[in-house]
Amino acid sequence: MRNALFALLLAAAPLPAQTVPLVERTLPNGLRVLLVERHNQPSIACGWVARAGSANETAGATGMAHLFEHMMFKGTDTIGTRNAARDRELNALQDRVRAGIRQEVDRLRERQRRGGLGSLEDPSARSPRHQELLDEFNRLVAEQRSLVVKDELPKLYDEMGATDLNANTTPDRTFFHITVPANKLELWAWLESDRLKNAVFREFYSERDVVLEERRQRTDGSPAGRIMEAFAALSWEALPYRWPVIGWPSDVTQITREQADAFYATYYAPNNLSLILVGDFRTEEAFALVERYFGRLAANPAGVPPVLTTEPLQVAEQRMVAEADASPMLRVSYKTVSGVHRGAPALQVLAGVLNGASGRLHRALVLHDQAALSVRAGAFGMRYGGTFNVMAEPAPGRGPADLEPVLYRELERIRTGGVTEEELTRVKNQAQVALFRMLENNGGLRYALAEAEGMGTAADLLDAPRRLREVTRDDVMRVARTYLSPENRTVLLLSRKKAPGGPQPVEVK
Repeated sequence: MRNALFALLLAAAPLPAQTVPLVERTLPNGLRVLLVERHNQPSIACGWVARAGSANETAGATGMAHLFEHMMFKGTDTIGTRNAARDRELNALQDRVRAGIRQEVDRLRERQRRGGLGSLEDPSARSPRHQELLDEFNRLVAEQRSLVVKDELPKLYDEMGATDLNANTTPDRTFFHITVPANKLELWAWLESDRLKNAVFREFYSERDVVLEERRQRTDGSPAGRIMEAFAALSWEALPYRWPVIGWPSDVTQITREQADAFYATYYAPNNLSLILVGDFRTEEAFALVERYFGRLAANPAGVPPVLTTEPLQVAEQRMVAEADASPMLRVSYKTVSGVHRGAPALQVLAGVLNGASGRLHRALVLHDQAALSVRAGAFGMRYGGTFNVMAEPAPGRGPADLEPVLYRELERIRTGGVTEEELTRVKNQAQVALFRMLENNGGLRYALAEAEGMGTAADLLDAPRRLREVTRDDVMRVARTYLSPENRTVLLLSRKKAPGGPQPVEVK
């Protein structure tokens, strides 16, 4: 969803930058403030984005960024508790007990490594000390829960008439958003600056279990969830895009509060945040509120560590052959460039030429050869790299491998012959309409600005129309030749499982 929306922006046709009256300022603590004053409705789409996603994690601590999407709703010293002092004491006591539990788990892990234990979760393998610590931890958790005022932040927002309170995490950023009535901006500023300045990660350890349950529902419980996760891991060789945003289960269960505190101090300081307001306010009055409340936040003088890893050139085609109780599918992914790379707009045009009822892939695979029920393409730029993906569902009686020759033939036609002027114009016109519809909505513009700040800066959003306007047919052919080569692709052939039961075969060649 995120990439699809931002792709439309990068694929926008000539839209004057002044149609988005963006005011951009920076507080002395480094907080970037983006304000778009509009009076089309009596509300304000508010949000703030932390430039921290799964790409900022390290091996062994995957899932950290997504965990903070949850933890930022756990309250502060003022919000979410009946006894802040005892709450903090309980957090410290839980940390102490968890340290002892980790020592016990380390012993089990060593037994497992040597083949003497099947599962770390086997209760019969625990020592008496291990079980004693678990019982003490559960007692502390129960006491803390008795002090929690559950969902106090959402209730406060509900009472003021706010909507759309939520957050989401991507590989490049974590975004928190809500829409408030125009006369509630100051209350929003207080609540949000309070949860940044005085965040209390209560129920920290039990929230990890909530994340694991979310993972079980979305990935492990999905017929093709683990396969798609393995496909992403196969596609990326070096960049941290190879691990899932939600993290590996073994990492999520071991994240400590100390690790979380360090991550928060690094990535949730104001000099790594961007605040966005779109709606019914007066710019100078709104900025004064932002300055008063968010100016209290202390900057992180060390800044954030850069992601130094670059993805090496892929040396050969990679293939995955899998079966699942899911619709068969062919997926081909080519590694490309960052979403703010100068070649990104041409990749968006290329996807537009291939897509849709009048696109080349539909005409070739669905209408002419009748080999596929559907097919679509997309260019997905992220902060440090990107992919160009094609996905097709085979027609009854046809397998995913049957689609490959036709797909590659169509891509090769563009690599050698390029696109037509009519195709180029059609794609730009379609993008212009889509962009207009998105940006006329306050929430849509807020989202687009958050994406731009996560991938680059708001200036990239404003400059997107010009960048696309300058794309030529030669540019499209050049990116097709550069990136859509056989040795640069990773292929998934997913077939419907033939027999129920037994382990799901996943073969990686």
